Amino acid sequence: MTELVAADIGGTHARFALARLDGAGNVVALNEPVVMRCAEHASLQMAWETFGTTIGRQLPRAAAIAVAGPVVGEELKLTNNPWVIRPAMVNKKLGVDAHVLVNDFEAVAYAVGACGEGAFQNICGPDVPLPDTGTISVLGPGTGLGVGLLVKRGGPDWQVLPTEGSHGDFSPVDSLEDAILAHFRRRFGRVSAERVISGPGLADIHAALAALEDRAIQPMDDKTLWSLAMSGEDSLAAAALDRFAQALGTFAGNIALAHGAGGVVIGGGLGARLADHLPRSGFAGRFAAKGRFETLMRSLPVKLITHPQPGLFGAAAAFGRKKR
Repeated sequence: MTELVAADIGGTHARFALARLDGAGNVVALNEPVVMRCAEHASLQMAWETFGTTIGRQLPRAAAIAVAGPVVGEELKLTNNPWVIRPAMVNKKLGVDAHVLVNDFEAVAYAVGACGEGAFQNICGPDVPLPDTGTISVLGPGTGLGVGLLVKRGGPDWQVLPTEGSHGDFSPVDSLEDAILAHFRRRFGRVSAERVISGPGLADIHAALAALEDRAIQPMDDKTLWSLAMSGEDSLAAAALDRFAQALGTFAGNIALAHGAGGVVIGGGLGARLADHLPRSGFAGRFAAKGRFETLMRSLPVKLITHPQPGLFGAAAAFGRKKR
């Protein structure tokens, strides 16, 4: 039995939990996470030490860390987080003997590979299990937008590939999205898919729609806007959320085509929050709207991973597979 610390470092929050692996590297236990705001800690090392103090015990000498950004080079600069991680220094800084570093949606893809079928909720397409062979696209919005790829060869034979697919250009599909894109371009110049289909993106969609409707809007933080949008209390915020869901559907379909996927799994902090909204939104129609490939797209199961901590579980699963 191996005990380790699993960490999921996002743009806004850092999550830590103790995990245990069996002799084959399978995750058999994941404790309740300790969640911290990244802005309240100067570095991964400082947050790590706070985690140890919080649980009141000496930490295991192994770490599985998922980070929101590409795991390449001597310095890892997180996409929406000022922390810098130097892989060569991780063992020394954290006081561990072994560690694994993975991209955050690489970790979610590991969770998809390691979880049983009971960990998924159908969003659209046939309500059938994910295929046991072929590729599965894993993606979802949070502070940013993540994309990973799971390659299954049957049973326990599978592999995860990290990607940065969310940083391709945003692609509008109608005149209203053309106008939304123009609004984003005036503010940011180049507009990636992540810029639009992520937590902060909703505010700019909201502002773009307000300008088109010639309506004044009151300044508010992202949390308040998302609450208004999800509740439907504010018609403009609800319209912005509808456009968000449609854009996510288009993007998910594009990624599935690019991956040659036999199934799609939605994750991310906002993915879980949208579990009830996506099935009744324009997501499914946009996902399938690929012209001559519409029949193919409608045949793909699209699911939401319902594990409460897929990043932590997946990071631990990645350690088990990479270190066995």
